[in-house]
Amino acid sequence: MDEGVLAQVRGFVLTNFLFGDESRMPDDSESLLSSGVVDSTGVLELVAFVEEDLGVPVADHETIPANLDSIGRIAAFVGRKRAAT
Repeated sequence: MDEGVLAQVRGFVLTNFLFGDESRMPDDSESLLSSGVVDSTGVLELVAFVEEDLGVPVADHETIPANLDSIGRIAAFVGRKRAAT
């Protein structure tokens, strides 16, 4: 997995959802939804981040927990999409 993408996703989550509170930062495999870090509106923010900042298009059918529910899953999704192009 690309450590640079992981770092970008961590930074986005920390800044936009945790407002810099590193003590609440989930580990890379922890569910962002179940932990309460992200809500349904936050998923839309994550999609916008992936598309705009990471340059990876996200189709409607790809907005599923398997792709977007943890920092690690987001980074893996970005890696798969980049590899496919």
